[in-house]
Amino acid sequence: MSSTTSTINIQENKGGTPALMALAISAFGIGTTEFVPVGLLSTLADDLNISITLAGLLISGYAMGVAFGAPIITALTNKMSRKTLLMLLMVIFIVGNSVAAMSTSFGLLLVARIITSFSHGVFFSIGSTIAADLVPENKRASAIAFMFTGLTVATVTGVPLGTFIGQHFGWRSTFWAVAILGLIAIIAISILVPKSLKQAPRSKLSDNFKILTNGPLLLAFSITALGYGGTFVAFTYLAPILEKVTGFAPSSVSVILLVYGIAVAIGNTIGGKAANRNPLKALTWMFVIQAIVLVILTFTAPFKIVGIVTIFFLGLLAFMNVPGLQIYVVQLAEKYVPSAVDIASALNIAAFNIGIAIGAFVGGLIVDSIGFIHTPWIGGVMVFGAVLLSLWSASLEKRNSLKSNTSVSP
Repeated sequence: MSSTTSTINIQENKGGTPALMALAISAFGIGTTEFVPVGLLSTLADDLNISITLAGLLISGYAMGVAFGAPIITALTNKMSRKTLLMLLMVIFIVGNSVAAMSTSFGLLLVARIITSFSHGVFFSIGSTIAADLVPENKRASAIAFMFTGLTVATVTGVPLGTFIGQHFGWRSTFWAVAILGLIAIIAISILVPKSLKQAPRSKLSDNFKILTNGPLLLAFSITALGYGGTFVAFTYLAPILEKVTGFAPSSVSVILLVYGIAVAIGNTIGGKAANRNPLKALTWMFVIQAIVLVILTFTAPFKIVGIVTIFFLGLLAFMNVPGLQIYVVQLAEKYVPSAVDIASALNIAAFNIGIAIGAFVGGLIVDSIGFIHTPWIGGVMVFGAVLLSLWSASLEKRNSLKSNTSVSP
């Protein structure tokens, strides 16, 4: 048995599941702080005397902080103990949300959001590799899915609860509550995460640049951005679609979004299990079905019953691809740039957020030009682009595998 396998088995026997639980708790807090301003934009705008459009920068600015901060900070902290780094990230999370709670101006609140976003990107990048290392090879995608369950549960419960607190006790109370979640998370990490975590290989700056010039990895990042981001062309405007196109009352829309969130949580678990053996093959089929569902939504959105059924399936697929996308990048990095796996993971987290930003931007252009009803099928086209890239990636891997086998033959 290799030393690496021994390390993994030791970690699993010492309590891989409790450690994964600590990661999921942390992901819940981070997911809540990422999405909760969506339900508080009007409250924030009124209190700070700014437009809702300007308040929207609290969301897009956060996403950009994740996208650009994750790979840089991950590279700078590569030599740090992983458990220590996890706890430090939650300290940053607590500080960022505390500053947000005490903000008296939009500028300070935006800075606080960006500070908080730095913990987000690095946490999910190293959290993914830690989760994968805590379990046997054939359960790595499921372990990542379990960690991301915290993020999906945040969309179902954390965000509505945070919105409720903000509407009844003021938006600052929401950020204080999220800071308390960070405190709970740091306690969970200190107790449940073992000190004997497999340390990431020391990376050189040149190794990090190798990622940006590695074809298979760049292709994988593109798959993430298109495949994950395509859904956000429609999802960003799902509430107004349900109100203006389907004809639901706002009170009904909140219930439908709750159902959507439950479907997201279910899909995340299914996606983890499906991607355990062959992530790329599973992803290809997920994207095919996802693209079809998005196109179907264009035709079912005007009708209440079939529209809700379609939205439920859209929710199932929205996060189903996340574990597969993350484990596929980890596998490619272990193969091509093993000394920079965490950096590759961080860049993929950046790709998720770039996909969200692109999807939301494209959706906005569509709404302003040809209307809400066209966002689903155009999002489907974007996801279909991920299908083509996945097939290309599979072809490249097969070709590289044949070359490798040929080179070692006698």
